[in-house]
Amino acid sequence: MNGVNTLQSIQAFYDAGNTRSYAFRIEQLKKLRNAVIEHEEEIYTALKKDLNKSKEECWITENGILLSEINGAIRKLKKWMRPRRVRTNILNFPSSSFIYPEPRGVTLIIGPWNYPFQLLMIPLVGSMAAGNCTVLKPSEMAVHTAALIQKIIVTHFSENYIRVYEGDGATVIPALMNSFTFDHVFFTGSTAVGKKIYAMAAEKLVPVTLELGGKSPCIIEADANLEVSAKRIASVKFSNSGQMCIAPDYVLVHESIKDKWLQTLEKIMLQFYGDPYSLTNELGNIINQKQFDRLLHYLQDAEIKIGGHYNREQLFIAPTVLTSINMNTPIMQEEIFGPILPVIPFKDRKEALQIIEQNLNPLSLYIFSNKKSNTDFWLQNVAFGGGCINNAGYHFTNKNLPFGGRGQSGIGAYHGYYSFKIFSHQKSIMKTPTWFDPSIKYPPFTGKLNLFKKVLG
Repeated sequence: MNGVNTLQSIQAFYDAGNTRSYAFRIEQLKKLRNAVIEHEEEIYTALKKDLNKSKEECWITENGILLSEINGAIRKLKKWMRPRRVRTNILNFPSSSFIYPEPRGVTLIIGPWNYPFQLLMIPLVGSMAAGNCTVLKPSEMAVHTAALIQKIIVTHFSENYIRVYEGDGATVIPALMNSFTFDHVFFTGSTAVGKKIYAMAAEKLVPVTLELGGKSPCIIEADANLEVSAKRIASVKFSNSGQMCIAPDYVLVHESIKDKWLQTLEKIMLQFYGDPYSLTNELGNIINQKQFDRLLHYLQDAEIKIGGHYNREQLFIAPTVLTSINMNTPIMQEEIFGPILPVIPFKDRKEALQIIEQNLNPLSLYIFSNKKSNTDFWLQNVAFGGGCINNAGYHFTNKNLPFGGRGQSGIGAYHGYYSFKIFSHQKSIMKTPTWFDPSIKYPPFTGKLNLFKKVLG
């Protein structure tokens, strides 16, 4: 890892004001867009090597969604950068009040391995748009993608503007955070590591965004469309071999439709994936042996209803559905993060809520029902980051929605304008003319209490 001198040179580049102008920011965002397009085939190759992603899956979940984010920032940056006028209270009449977004400074973005390209680069778009310099730490577990990100950044950007640090995160991240005071840290990954990042940042009062995980429930009410719910859950749950923070972690299905829904799900899975015993173009591999072995242990915790095949040599686990779940086993206490879906029947909402409350503040919640009273109940009674009604996962793809968790699943939200906002400081400014200068504002204040109550009430 390069020493602290490089970080100081990045700080000096920022302090010189190089990144603040609209012209500079737009130029850099266009450079990034062109770089992603130029290296499209290399992105496909790297992700194929790391996670066996097909080109189609890469486009939808990695470089395509990143390009959408970049294009949105380019179109709207001028508006985002403008000072925003807000109302002024009567005490300060005839002042005017504004919010000026300004860059935070030098930011650190730490990416995960499951979507190793876009989950590092989409936050970068927000940092660039906000006028910051940025240090990137890609996941060492997706080694080919990390190397490609390094190549792209070194080829297209000044090392004093954006810098990539590769290597073991357990060593590199503390070295970076202990040797330099960043102005914002953005981390995507596990809750356990997020707590460590949070603690290191707190030592220097550095603000953080933590995009974590959790056990995201999927609720299927008795009136749900069986086929549509099965399609939308399966397609998201088994994408990237279930290695997705917003994947449905488990399904709570009303007992009156459980058997029919499982039959429908099995039919849909056969349509989507055939009867897989090994890797296919539609199904990726598990990232490494450690994760593979962890997932295999979950298969012992319940009855295998669908799937269950695996291939250790290929790090492959087939899409698998489990039933007869024991609530006290690890599969219901840990985020699964793999192609294994527990299905649990419930009689009433109280029973379902008790299960959800074993793992508070999930990152996502998915509700399948055509009755507003049903969906309203879950929205009002479960605290979660974001989610969908009659869909799963796709709220992440809408850059007009802030994406993030709460409590155990994260701090802060990003995407689109919200990325720009989180990487900006909102500076509050009040401008007061000199031609109006009432004596009420000045001492002596004796006898003015009733007037103050009227003005400030």
